[in-house]
Amino acid sequence: MTILWNPSAGSARAGLEAHVVALFRAAGYDAQIIILQKGQDPTASARAASARAEIVVAAGGDGTVSRVAAGVIGTSSVLGVLPIGTLNHFARDLQIPLDIERSVATIVARHIGHVDVGQVNDHVFINNSSIGIYPSIVEVRDELRRQGLHKWPATALATFRVLRRHRGRRVTIEIGGRETVRRTPFVFVGNNQYAVEGIRLGERRRLDQALLYVYAAPRVRARELPKLLMKALLGRVRHSGEFEIVSAPELRLTTAGPRRVRVALDGEVASMTLPLHYRSRPGALRVILPHA
Repeated sequence: MTILWNPSAGSARAGLEAHVVALFRAAGYDAQIIILQKGQDPTASARAASARAEIVVAAGGDGTVSRVAAGVIGTSSVLGVLPIGTLNHFARDLQIPLDIERSVATIVARHIGHVDVGQVNDHVFINNSSIGIYPSIVEVRDELRRQGLHKWPATALATFRVLRRHRGRRVTIEIGGRETVRRTPFVFVGNNQYAVEGIRLGERRRLDQALLYVYAAPRVRARELPKLLMKALLGRVRHSGEFEIVSAPELRLTTAGPRRVRVALDGEVASMTLPLHYRSRPGALRVILPHA
């Protein structure tokens, strides 16, 4: 077993690595920890680890898990998840325990399942990808964090700054040879279906439908998005006429303007060349799941 450890993950703390190694050793596993350094590619590290390890564990948040998963896909290794990030959406949706002792026990039990991943051009994502306001928010947030702000204050300030000036963009969505054009502040592509209303807002019940779900707000200005969020929490967004949802195993996105666009993938931002070719990869990821 090899554990790829992100030391800057949201709930990482001093001494936690040694505690995790001791837990695996007590269960009969000789676990090697590789501390991911700044600038190190988790995908390449996972691919190298897969050549010698039966289990490659991603210890971090969604960004780390996503990058490690991309390196494990197509190998004989299986992905284990130690959710030590801030939000841990992937682990929550798969009902992987967030408690360290219980997540280690889940990995040791080795109940292996297959889940879908999404892919845009040559980039894999496990949760979602988007264009529009969110990549802009991430870039401003990261700059504020480099200036010394903590994550949540930086996120709040970045969101305020982006919403204040963002004017949306003209997007063409092609599904099955049919094109639709709309002006929108964002297009969000989910790996399987996300809840968009009520207490389960932002959750997924399944990751094995072999579908991508596209969410767009074509008639909402960026400054009106907080109001849309409130409607979602109150369970009114589907009937508001402000949110459009379509599903497909494959689609293409293009936008007006430069040929390169910033794309968010599982909380990180990459620059890609248009058009953006999205597709579902059914059952491509072998991952250790809770028995239930």
